[in-house]
Parts: sequence; structure tokens; C-alpha cells
Amino acid sequence: MKIDLHVHTCHSYDGLIKPEELVFYAKKAGLDGVAITDHDRIDGALKVAKETKNLLIIPGMEISSLNGHVIGLNLQETVPKNLSVGETIDRIHELGGLAIACHPRAIFKASLGQNTSRRFDAVEVINASAFPFKRSVKSARELAVRLGLPQVAGSDAHYAPEIGAAYTLVDAELNCHDVIKAIGKGLCEPIGNAIPLGTRLKREILAFKVKIF
Repeated sequence: MKIDLHVHTCHSYDGLIKPEELVFYAKKAGLDGVAITDHDRIDGALKVAKETKNLLIIPGMEISSLNGHVIGLNLQETVPKNLSVGETIDRIHELGGLAIACHPRAIFKASLGQNTSRRFDAVEVINASAFPFKRSVKSARELAVRLGLPQVAGSDAHYAPEIGAAYTLVDAELNCHDVIKAIGKGLCEPIGNAIPLGTRLKREILAFKVKIF
């Protein structure tokens, strides 16, 4: 299954993607599923998951821990922000979720860096919006190998055409439970490239217009 494990919708403070755009562009990219990981909130992800029938939606969050951003997948409740990274991982696990160290070596992204540990379930080694891209991927991959953790990928899309720029191949049936279980076992492979500069610029222009109007 091809699943983009890091997508932000308009429910994120900085997201532009409407639910109908999410489905259209995910299908256009040939994806089987998408994890919605809005910043510090779960309500939008749960709503889209409930209303979407022709695309697997994994509800999640990108949580602002005190030590950097953490993705929690397969959640049904909010994990509070501003906890330590250890407490954040504990809360995710208590809720039956998967804790992923997202963009751990990218700059300008509140990355975890050295706070990434074996307590995580996986490391996001390819983040399509990470900068500098190649260096971030190389460093994150080395980190995942050193820690012996599964490697995943996501676009970190905030603008619909960015969806699917990076995704994770998961050896699982197309349902939330099997996908999460497979990732935890390392039955996955990260795939993807950097979001093209032109697309990034279009996102920034659109975001600027939204703020003004």
C-alpha cells in the first residue's frame, strides 16, 4: 500500500488543504491512503476519516513536544502539546497509537535532533518539505539505522498538489490496524523526493493571500 504518512489539512493553523482536495490529489498521486497529522489537534482528522469512503484515512497529529515535533498515528483523542518528548511518546502509546520522529534532522522545523531515541516506533527519514532535503534524508536515515527503527516517509503537505511527493510503501491490508501493525514491525519502505520549488512558491503565495483576506 502507498500511504503518505504526513499531511496537514485546513484544520492546521498553516494548512490549506480542504477534504475534497485531499482525496482528489491523493488519488491523482496513486496513493491508497493518507495520514492526516494536523498540528496539535485531532478533530479535523477524525471528521475526514468518518466522512471519507474511497481512501484510507489514518487519524493522527503532529504534536509540539517541548523537545521537538512528534507524529502520533492511529489516535482517537488529543495528545496535549508542551509535554516532554518522553511524556508525548507515553501518551501516544497509552492511546494505542504509533509514535514517529518526524523530520528529525531538518532545519526550520522544530526537529527532535538528539532527542530521537529507541522509544519511538519509527523515524520519518524522507520528508518532502525538509530543508536541506538530501542532507536531511541522509542524516535521518543514518539515525534510524543507528537506532534500529523502521523508516517511513511523508510529504508534510500543507498545499494539495504536494500530497504524495513522499510516501511509505507498507506491506499490509488496507485498513488502519494492519497498516499501523506493519509499520511497527518494519514492513515498510520510504519513497519520495523534495517538493518542487515552484510548488513551494505557489503554496507560500496562496498562504499569504489567505492571511490577508
